[in-house]
Amino acid sequence: MTLRRKFWVLTGLRWLPTGMLIPIYALLPLERGLSIAELGAVVAVQGIVVLFLELPTGGFADSLGRKPLLVASSVFALASYGVFAFAHSLGWFMAASALAGVFRALDSGPLNAWYVDETIAAGAGETVATGISGAGTVTGLAIASGAVLGGGLVAWHPVAAFDALGTPYLVAAALTLFQITLTALLMHEDRSARAGKLFASILQTPRGILDGARIVAGNRALRALLAVGLFLGFGMVGFEQFMPIRLSEILGSADSAGTMMGPVSAAAWGISAAGAAAVPLLLRRWSMPAVSMVLVACQGAMVVVMGLVAGPLGLMAAFFATYAVHSALGAVYETMLHGEVDAGHRATVLSLASMVLQPAGSLGAVVLGLLATGASTGLALVVAGIVLALAAPLFLVKGRPSAGTEPAGRLLETAGASGGRAPELRERPKRASGSR
Repeated sequence: MTLRRKFWVLTGLRWLPTGMLIPIYALLPLERGLSIAELGAVVAVQGIVVLFLELPTGGFADSLGRKPLLVASSVFALASYGVFAFAHSLGWFMAASALAGVFRALDSGPLNAWYVDETIAAGAGETVATGISGAGTVTGLAIASGAVLGGGLVAWHPVAAFDALGTPYLVAAALTLFQITLTALLMHEDRSARAGKLFASILQTPRGILDGARIVAGNRALRALLAVGLFLGFGMVGFEQFMPIRLSEILGSADSAGTMMGPVSAAAWGISAAGAAAVPLLLRRWSMPAVSMVLVACQGAMVVVMGLVAGPLGLMAAFFATYAVHSALGAVYETMLHGEVDAGHRATVLSLASMVLQPAGSLGAVVLGLLATGASTGLALVVAGIVLALAAPLFLVKGRPSAGTEPAGRLLETAGASGGRAPELRERPKRASGSR
């Protein structure tokens, strides 16, 4: 098997379990007795854990090697799936969410970094872009396939003694065990030069945070873009977490919603990919700030519609429209971030952007959960949509590009090749070939 095929196989196995759990992630805790507000607290735990581990774990892949970090992240994923499958109280769901947070922090990049390192070492650097682009396609297909599989498992309910919504977690755990096995067999790397670097990486973390703060303080446009991340992180909770809840309320059944969310999520991701592909066409006629404003305003408006419609068809139509601009917005937003920093500081700024999204998402999960519990899920979606749309004017803030920065337009092709989404618009390596 070629290096590229190994990379694609491992990428698909990484994202297939995630796709399976998308349709039922919010429904399982509610079926087992948690309130929507408590669900918000569970979601917030994951974001807080990732926030605190994002920079401290940044150098672990360089210090320990890509393979050990990827295996470690998969072990935490396995533990998280197992606890989720059998959790029946707020405490246990929070514990599962914390384990998921460790998994997400460790998982952010070692597989991609390994592929880039090995490809360059083999003297085939020109094939890196093709491999990464193909991995983006594999990721989308894996998520879509997993969503269909997860919904099918809920409908099938093969283990009568176990609740239908918990079954996808058991299958996800089995797939993760298979992923760990294949990772051990397929990934090969020379870690002889990495010994002794872990402690140095930990010591460098405070300096990295200070460097990032200085960069942001000196660039008004960059401050505005990071502020955009606050609105995006808060508002995305609406359509990512509350769509299954809203659908279950309309249908009157969590199991029915879980079954429908499989194909609905798969279709949404397909539409999202098509939307991202249209970005170059939009930028031929309009500027990047103008396109960004329109996309985020449209996304916010569609989330508001999700909160106002009363039937399943209208809800799904608005959900599809939301995802039609989701990856496109992610591609443009990430490109604008790249355009405001030079190559020497790009990794730090991307880490800071990810850190901004996490607490904003945690806050959104708590606030919108309280709104849904105290008033209605529809109101929570309306608020989420309004917050998303409020980010639009921030794209107009202009700064003074520093020496060495690249025009954002020149970077668009790179962002699009990686699949369009920004981390928690799209999870991606925070550093290029030399990072986790």
